[in-house]
Amino acid sequence: MNRHSTTTGLVVAVIAAVTFGASGAFIKPLLESGWSPAAAVTVRVLVGGLALAPIAAFSLRGRWSALWRGRWRVLGMAAVGVAGTQLFYFAAIQTIPVGTGILIEYMAPLLLVVLVWVRSRRMPKAVVLIGSVVALAGLVLVVSPGGEGGVDVVGLLFALGAIVGLASSGLLLGAALLGLTGLVGIVPFTANLGEVPFLEGTAPWWIPMIIVGVVATAIAYATSIAATEMLGSRLASFAGLLEVVAATFYAWLLLGERLTLPQLLGGVLILVGIGFVRSEKTDASLEPASNEPLESARV
Repeated sequence: MNRHSTTTGLVVAVIAAVTFGASGAFIKPLLESGWSPAAAVTVRVLVGGLALAPIAAFSLRGRWSALWRGRWRVLGMAAVGVAGTQLFYFAAIQTIPVGTGILIEYMAPLLLVVLVWVRSRRMPKAVVLIGSVVALAGLVLVVSPGGEGGVDVVGLLFALGAIVGLASSGLLLGAALLGLTGLVGIVPFTANLGEVPFLEGTAPWWIPMIIVGVVATAIAYATSIAATEMLGSRLASFAGLLEVVAATFYAWLLLGERLTLPQLLGGVLILVGIGFVRSEKTDASLEPASNEPLESARV
């Protein structure tokens, strides 16, 4: 990989992180105005899926058999990566700050460490264990009761659930699955189609939703996949950590949410810990069959 392509890939990866990070700050006012998490996720991924559909159709150019061959993977990513992850995340930020929710979600690499440990029955290397401990210490600080407004236990459980669902795309299918769960009454499915809080005033509901659907979904997913192809999953994952910083910044700028000093320190420790964990090259035979879904999925 030459220096020019690496630089270009990093720029694309930063764009992906910055656009993904905007979702929580723009969606939270919709949730507070009466939207249920399921309804918000469904419309978001539907808008994103429709925005990407022409590009996807051009890429396939009639080779629909390729999509059929990968149908089970697509279905799994749509159900878990798109529908599950975002549903848990939006449910979490109803009751906890955006920055706290996304910081907890980015503990996902530690879950992979545990899974590989159990699967291989081999203790991770020292750098991985140190990174895990550092990240866990950061998590304790981030969710400490000293933060503004205290901690909502239910919100934290939803955020932890989002860890399990960190996987990649399948937007249109994810929207269909979520819409179906709402129609049959499995999850609450409500939407406020009037004015919602937006910046320092109000706006029609579709304005923040289009921003989230096009910018924080379609553009974000496309640039994330491109960055992974250009940089490789390992380097792209490091750049992806900028999403935590971006989400916290948007929440401060647009929602007035802020983290206390201990929580900011906790966020730094989480990023440092995950950096340690991801910096260690693992035996390919011990890794999951494909890490691409984990590297390209965001909220």
